[in-house]
Amino acid sequence: MASDNGLASLGVEGASAAAHALSLPAESYGNNPQIEVMWAMKAYNHAEVYFNLISSVDPKFLKLTKVDDTIYSAFRETFKELNIKLLNPDDLKSDEAKETWRPFCNKFEGVIDDFNYGTLLRLDCERDYTEENTIFATRIQFFAVEIARNREGLNTAVYTAKCSKS
Repeated sequence: MASDNGLASLGVEGASAAAHALSLPAESYGNNPQIEVMWAMKAYNHAEVYFNLISSVDPKFLKLTKVDDTIYSAFRETFKELNIKLLNPDDLKSDEAKETWRPFCNKFEGVIDDFNYGTLLRLDCERDYTEENTIFATRIQFFAVEIARNREGLNTAVYTAKCSKS
């Protein structure tokens, strides 16, 4: 993932202004295209950092939150059969899926900061973030899927691929 035009390109003042703008309540903006671009940049930056992390450290040993055990248990209790190696967008976005995801996500309100913020999630865990391999999800969906991928050894493919190139 290249970062030539990421948050760093904003400079100190621009990044500070973006951080302030992103901390304000959504109701204060309406549909402001500049804010949407800043959110997209923030989500991309998060995705880039996460992918670099799982490329550099064996993901089986990563702890993403203070409540990984709780998230993983609740996730696998609710989504026993979900194929997290290769996610189908319908498993996150269909009306039926949303009916299951909504109560799961809401359990973590007040537990995970910004649990419902937008985040990028890879569909195929063995591949990098690309337009074809990325879906927009909430932060708790990202944590649930990626904690499960890490614990179940599915993200190890990214780590070993990076290690074999070094």
